[in-house]
Amino acid sequence: MASLATDLAAFSGRRVLVTGHTGFKGSWLSYMLAQAGASVTGVALPPLATPSHFELLNLHQHIDSRQCDIRDLSGLQAIISTSRPEVVFHLAAQAFVRTSYADPHGTFSTNVLGSANVLESVKQSPSVSTLVFVTSDKCYKNKEQQHGYVETDELGGIDPYSVSKAAAEMVFAGYANSTFRSPNAPRIASARAGNVIGGGDWSPDRLIPDCIRALKNRSTIEIRSPRATRPWQHVLEPLSGYIRLAVALGDGTASTGSSWNFGPPETSVHEVQEVAAFVASRWGASDAVHITPDHSSMHEAQLLQLNSTKANTRLGWKTRWSFHDTMHHTTDWYRAWHVGESVETLTTSNIKDYLSA
Repeated sequence: MASLATDLAAFSGRRVLVTGHTGFKGSWLSYMLAQAGASVTGVALPPLATPSHFELLNLHQHIDSRQCDIRDLSGLQAIISTSRPEVVFHLAAQAFVRTSYADPHGTFSTNVLGSANVLESVKQSPSVSTLVFVTSDKCYKNKEQQHGYVETDELGGIDPYSVSKAAAEMVFAGYANSTFRSPNAPRIASARAGNVIGGGDWSPDRLIPDCIRALKNRSTIEIRSPRATRPWQHVLEPLSGYIRLAVALGDGTASTGSSWNFGPPETSVHEVQEVAAFVASRWGASDAVHITPDHSSMHEAQLLQLNSTKANTRLGWKTRWSFHDTMHHTTDWYRAWHVGESVETLTTSNIKDYLSA
């Protein structure tokens, strides 16, 4: 298995740009890279959630945090021109299925046009050598199949969010097969990951944050789809994959224009009601979970899993934490935060535990 510590060390002294650094995954990634000695510039809108991992982590003290909408091409190009990144991680997105129903146009403009702006900005930058272009497992046309999707499976979707992620992948492929084909072009790859959990996520309509909000307020945890299954993985798992992929692009292990899945094994697939019950039990409120039938017309996938064999065999990437490791680290993070523990201390501790796993 590839060494994450070695991969992180490769970023020491390097200039890195992360889009979406105020989001859940983006804040964890930016902090990890900064702690590894990288000079990190973040590009994003202000955090949507309150509280936010970005703010509680005081991430602005560790990186150069810039406010910019990725739909603003000239603004994005100006930031890249002045920060001169060598490596770009593109994570900025409208990331919520329910929001995509309420605002499909905003979802498409951010996830499709905004992503095209990132690719165009990288194309025109003389400093960028590597781009990791992050989308989602929802880029695959979901057929509710029992086996995991592989990178060559059909793209598509029903809800606006899924369609936008499939479209972003097609935009990526269009650039990869044209603009980025020359020998001196930046080496680029897309990364697809799915359901992630971990300390510091307070996003709306996500199971763990909803559970924590309810438990903190001593109210009931309402579960809409108790039997729906998800492949639960800690946020550090796909982030280690993105970092591994960036290094592999640099050393030629990963081919430019390629796509990669970063998902957990089948043993991490569990029902929503089981996860909610685990969180409630660790909080000391086992009777807090209540099942509320969902009568909305919104489509939501009941089963979606990735096959990460390609990343396992070609990149030497594998998940480090079991489902129970993931759940314990996640719930313990929130419990410690609830009683006043420093978010920076908790986040650093999780990273150290992960590196030693």
